[in-house]
Amino acid sequence: MSTTRSRLRPRALVGPTIGATVLALALTGCGGSSESASSAVPGGAPSSGTAVDVLADAPVAEAAAILPGSTMERIKERGELVVAEALDAPLLSQQDPANPDQVTGFDADMAKALATYILGEPKVKIVPPATETREALLANGTVDVVFNTYTITPERAEQVDFAGPYFSSGLSIAVKTGNTDIKTVDDLDGKKVIVGANTPAVTAVPELAPNAEIITFGTDPQAVQALTQGRGDAYVQDVTLLASNAVSNKDITVVGSPFTSEPYGIGLKHDDPQMKQFVNDWLEQIYADGTWTEIWENSLGTVVQGDAPTPPEIGSVPGS
Repeated sequence: MSTTRSRLRPRALVGPTIGATVLALALTGCGGSSESASSAVPGGAPSSGTAVDVLADAPVAEAAAILPGSTMERIKERGELVVAEALDAPLLSQQDPANPDQVTGFDADMAKALATYILGEPKVKIVPPATETREALLANGTVDVVFNTYTITPERAEQVDFAGPYFSSGLSIAVKTGNTDIKTVDDLDGKKVIVGANTPAVTAVPELAPNAEIITFGTDPQAVQALTQGRGDAYVQDVTLLASNAVSNKDITVVGSPFTSEPYGIGLKHDDPQMKQFVNDWLEQIYADGTWTEIWENSLGTVVQGDAPTPPEIGSVPGS
């Protein structure tokens, strides 16, 4: 599907204040966000100076791609994309407490880029979901799409459609800042490795690094404290949680790419093949033209050491 490119005019913005105000949110591959707010909030402004550039060069669909009578046409006529996404997920979708209209992060900018593809501008209205309400929000038409660390599974695909996957989360590694000995999972052998109790790391690390000494802690704050105090050489946890930790604690650094896979999908209303194909076509374009990489570098990539990962293949997991 061909597109045109549209450069948006940058606006004066209040910069994001992620950091000291980061909420303690244990993001996992199962997806989820805060259980609180249910009212919609605007979220259409570009995220920051860098994000303005990312969205300014994002692709815009040609008129012929907006099929008559389709979901895409209804969104365009409405003039905004209604998105279910968190407001308290650092580096993914975090609301700026000093400027509530400002929501930043990987999921937030992906949603704005999809809005740009449909509307020609990043006009988004956000409805914060709870984990258990995502399917209902799509089924009853409250939202058009879900960007909410929504892991694709065949069971969920019986209730919703998934475009993507658009991101592969999974276990990754954090080290004390300045440690250059550990870059990948292969470097964990012979090291003291901190893991969270009852997390996938408990079994994954011994399988991949059989000579590692495993040290288990009951909570994420305990694990981070142990790492910064030198009681372990590395901490293995979901990359989104580690990245969130790294925003508020400059003593830890996330290294390498995830070495397990939790594929995140874009939730869509069930049995809408036109919209699913449209969103998948958009994903293919932003993979190819570098927009996806720029969005990653502007969010998760600010605290994850190393090159941007390769985007996952569309339709590559059961349920997608």
